[in-house]
Amino acid sequence: MADETKTNATPEAPGGPPPPAPEQTEQAVIPGMDGGPAPSGKVIDLSDVRAEADKTGPESPAPGEAPPEQGAAGSVTEYTKQEWERPQEEPEKPRRGRPPKADRAAPEAGEKKQGRGRTPKAKADKAPGKGKRAAPGKGAPPEPAKEEAPAPPPEPAQPRDATRAVKEEVVYLNLSDLHPFKDHPFGVRDDAEMQGLVESVRSGGVNQPALMRPREGGGYEIIAGHRRQRASELAGFGNMPCIIREMTDDQAVLAMTDDNLRHREKLLPSEKAAALQQQYEAIKHQGARGDDDEAGKLSLQSVGQRNGMSVKTVQRYLWLNDLVPELKGVMDAGKLSFTPAVEISRIRPKHQKYIAVSIEGQQSSPSQGQAKRLRELDKDNKLNPDAIDAILSEEKKKEDISVIISGAELEKYFGKEATPRQMKDQIMALLDGWKEKQPPELGKGDKKVDMEK
Repeated sequence: MADETKTNATPEAPGGPPPPAPEQTEQAVIPGMDGGPAPSGKVIDLSDVRAEADKTGPESPAPGEAPPEQGAAGSVTEYTKQEWERPQEEPEKPRRGRPPKADRAAPEAGEKKQGRGRTPKAKADKAPGKGKRAAPGKGAPPEPAKEEAPAPPPEPAQPRDATRAVKEEVVYLNLSDLHPFKDHPFGVRDDAEMQGLVESVRSGGVNQPALMRPREGGGYEIIAGHRRQRASELAGFGNMPCIIREMTDDQAVLAMTDDNLRHREKLLPSEKAAALQQQYEAIKHQGARGDDDEAGKLSLQSVGQRNGMSVKTVQRYLWLNDLVPELKGVMDAGKLSFTPAVEISRIRPKHQKYIAVSIEGQQSSPSQGQAKRLRELDKDNKLNPDAIDAILSEEKKKEDISVIISGAELEKYFGKEATPRQMKDQIMALLDGWKEKQPPELGKGDKKVDMEK
């Protein structure tokens, strides 16, 4: 064809300069370039023209179509036949699986590394309300925080019906028909406290009816009201108001001990120990099933809960019942403190009797340390009257008591602003309040009271 242009230009090798072109016998004519031939001996490189056409000209026609006509001025619309008939490379199909190492771009700074085979998700693709909440001033405005509705208060338990199956009425019973409870552990003493009760009954009568249960041999057994019965007798009354109730032995024991332990102002250590022992046996008998040891532990817990005491304190009161009568009298008289009495209660009875004699003879009560030594000697079968006298005759040394509390421990309760003087005053005030709530036998004397072994 006459208008076809022949060229021997070799395509530029990738990555290097083009090789030198051989001499040409014919000049390539490019329409639109002043209409004249190119200078002789020169080869026109069409790569720059193609690059410019790609930037400014129209899109290239599809293979097989006629070359486009010349368009607007300045645009390249004609190509050489060699360039036009060159087969166009098909676009590379996307590869499946992991991309080649060379194609993988390094993650930008601050971008978290994605897991293997996972495509990182752009943060902008997240819809509002999903995922993390947008920061204020970026993207969608933050949603106002929703206030959680307060939890509804727990519904109060339905009040229990206190009505008894059998209607109870207050009746007046003759004092001669009333009999004390069997094995009643609390003594009725004609002391100053009883005199005050007598005056109250004489002037206004018995305000609170006593609790009775029918007695097998006739009459009634006093469950709660022994002191009221005695006060009515001393005040000159022949009867007193009472409530009669059918009760089992265990129920009667618990009602009797609860009433006396909670309402009597003065209780001897031996009385309290005996009452707690009766409570323990009644509770254990009511719930007796399975393992005896487990039932005993549960009974100790129940006794402690009924009386506001720890399990260990309940156990120590129960041990006091193992003291011989002579030592119980010494303890009730205030000559033997609670903690040493607990230690001596673990000694064999024959040695306890001699300890009581030695205490009366020397007019000296053993300290906790001395009582512990007596117990250890008895355990090793080395305790005898001479050893007892030698230990009890020792001069007691007053031990210095020092307790160290770190500043960090005190800051948890007083803060950093409190002075040492303020902290000490507050601690002493709290200890005074604690001491007032303790049983009287735990605060007697100036000996150290240690509830722990």
